[in-house]
Amino acid sequence: MTIDTSKSETTPYHSLLDYFSRPRADALEPIAHPDSSINKMVDSRHNALRKAAVLIPITRLDSDNDSHIVLTVRSENLRSHAGQISLPGGTRDAEDSDDIATALRESEEEIGLPASQVEVIGKLGDMALPSGFHITPIVGLIQPGLTFTPALEEVADIFQAPLDLVLDPNAYKASFMTFNDIERKILELHHEDYRIWGATAAILYHLAMQVAKVRRS
Repeated sequence: MTIDTSKSETTPYHSLLDYFSRPRADALEPIAHPDSSINKMVDSRHNALRKAAVLIPITRLDSDNDSHIVLTVRSENLRSHAGQISLPGGTRDAEDSDDIATALRESEEEIGLPASQVEVIGKLGDMALPSGFHITPIVGLIQPGLTFTPALEEVADIFQAPLDLVLDPNAYKASFMTFNDIERKILELHHEDYRIWGATAAILYHLAMQVAKVRRS
């Protein structure tokens, strides 16, 4: 992995690189839902969940560009998580060799990001969803200024959120939403007019908390 040193190495970006450069002796910590009742629900259905992977594309920091995370707004026509903000990704296909292959293939299909433009630096622990998926987030670096092309049947919009915001644990707020007449606790992260919540917010909050441990050490 190439370490960018063009700006102060006290930035959240460099803490992120530091986190993923450290050896992992133990299994990665699973990503938990803010609502404990959802964790119990998905744990009981673990063997029935479908494997999936998402990419967390992070633009490199340099002297001219701050670092950002690329996110999508899902089409309103999709059967699951319609209209929500998400990371590019999807279900593992038979031809995918591993989670990285799934995340890279889906990112190219959804936002036109070629696998050759992504430097994978690591992954996070898995997250099980009530919608029936078992997701592995893959973290990759990309060059700033790339042009993305949304697959309109799946992606309604593509935008970028500042990495400094995403990696700030204090930027996330707890709130409650009602699903099937049951109130559930969720996390929210706001950027401009975008409201990032649900599984995407939980994944990014988990990343922020892991990187925060490095910054405190």
